Amino acid sequence: MKRRHFLAAGAAAAATPARAQAPAIGGRAKTIIHVPQANMASLDPVWTTAVVTRNHAHLLWETLYGRDETLDPKPQMLEGHEVSADGLTWTMKLRQGLFFHDGTPVLARDCTASINRWMKRDPIGQTIAERLNELTATDDRTIVFRLKKPFSALPYALARTQPSPVIMPERLANTDPFKQVPEIIGSGPFRWVADEYVAGNRAVYAKNERYNPRPEPASFCAGGYRVHVDRVEWRFIPDAATAANALIAGEVDWVDAPLPDLLPRLRREPGVRVEPIDTYGTFGAIRFNQLHGPTANPTIRRAMLHAVDMVEVMTAVMGDDKTLFKAPVGYFLPGTPSANDAGLDAVTKRRSEAELRAALREAGYNGERIVYLHPTDQTFYDAMSHVCVAAWKKIGLNIDAVHTDWGTVVQRRTNREPIEKGGWSAFPAGFPAAEYRDPIFATNLRGNGAGAWFGWPTDPTVEAMRARWMDSTDAAEQKRLDRDIQARSFETVPFMPLGQYMPPSGTRRTLTGILKGAVPVFWNVQKA
Repeated sequence: MKRRHFLAAGAAAAATPARAQAPAIGGRAKTIIHVPQANMASLDPVWTTAVVTRNHAHLLWETLYGRDETLDPKPQMLEGHEVSADGLTWTMKLRQGLFFHDGTPVLARDCTASINRWMKRDPIGQTIAERLNELTATDDRTIVFRLKKPFSALPYALARTQPSPVIMPERLANTDPFKQVPEIIGSGPFRWVADEYVAGNRAVYAKNERYNPRPEPASFCAGGYRVHVDRVEWRFIPDAATAANALIAGEVDWVDAPLPDLLPRLRREPGVRVEPIDTYGTFGAIRFNQLHGPTANPTIRRAMLHAVDMVEVMTAVMGDDKTLFKAPVGYFLPGTPSANDAGLDAVTKRRSEAELRAALREAGYNGERIVYLHPTDQTFYDAMSHVCVAAWKKIGLNIDAVHTDWGTVVQRRTNREPIEKGGWSAFPAGFPAAEYRDPIFATNLRGNGAGAWFGWPTDPTVEAMRARWMDSTDAAEQKRLDRDIQARSFETVPFMPLGQYMPPSGTRRTLTGILKGAVPVFWNVQKA
């Protein structure tokens, strides 16, 4: 193997930290009480892409690479990597001192088993699998990817935050990826306190005393994960006003995403800080079922897209403060090289009600039922849903809005059966906006059928364009493909973009050291 480069981690890892002081009486002085943005229906971050499960995962598990505040990938569980001159062989070395929460050492075979499980569920993982000859553990610390085609974005992919290629013990990583793991065991800076978990009420994470942080400072999900508290407790409070009042009273320390209407009141409170922590925000979206029912027809999906005013949706989600959202948008993150205006009149040009009704008639729509899963306990999705459902009903669509909780949506959206057998037509979603920077990582543009995310669109044309984009080394050709992919997406509507929104968090001023990025993280945070 010719050594092309080595991505070093710096000096040797720091020694295992000394045991933390005992918590104060009641544990409150060293406990962060956090209110997540939704209830947690699943604990397995490979099985689901739910945002709340993603956030939960970052306390407990690590990935081979982590993204820093600028989203550049850095070695995290790794000491570094070597790449062969032809770009086909990546040799990665685990750093010393990695242990799972059950006391067993992290080995290379745990990593290969974990990555293999993730590759079966994640669209980026599937892309790697398509280009992979073999993934092997050649010894306890060495992982080798042998590729059929170069894939320079491999570190960025392995630093992915949703769903994350988290490293589990091999015995758990061998779980069927379409079933949830039976135990929650990672190697991260916190460990899961299973006997204190009460679904829908509380989740508890205790400091992992054996955790060995990297020597460099933390930057978002890269660097040294240094924990300064004994516990993090999540309290699930579905009522936004109750959560805000608890923050004002000091009963909780951190509310992930306060209701926008409550932000002015929180800003007036001297003990509360309101600021964005997820600086990239979320792409709001409606995902359609393309296997069954009216939403399998692209003309009907286009009519549903044309019926909705993105600015109205984002105003309902975030209020009148236009610094908290961007709309209308295309299929790529505004401000990134792939962002363009191809096909954008699909969302900037308003169509009349008569035009849209005529389009539905031409598509053969005859009042068939469209089952929309409307999660009422998820503030932002609830707001999106009200605006979209009203707009669709206005053009004559027979919308059966099923009002339910987000956990039920997460479960039901896996159902591939027709509507009459418990299936669905559409549901709201929030995609990590940071991933929508190019066609590789904007995975919900994919049209790979059964391997695609819920909704399962099939589009060989966009798949071929994405493959050409990945193989190209010509920036001008990639920009042409960016335009072609977006134009095609506005025709086929793999999902309906609703805008980019950046909800701020509310925290007590007693918390310091909160890191910004694309996920709320709890290392580096100190509580006075």
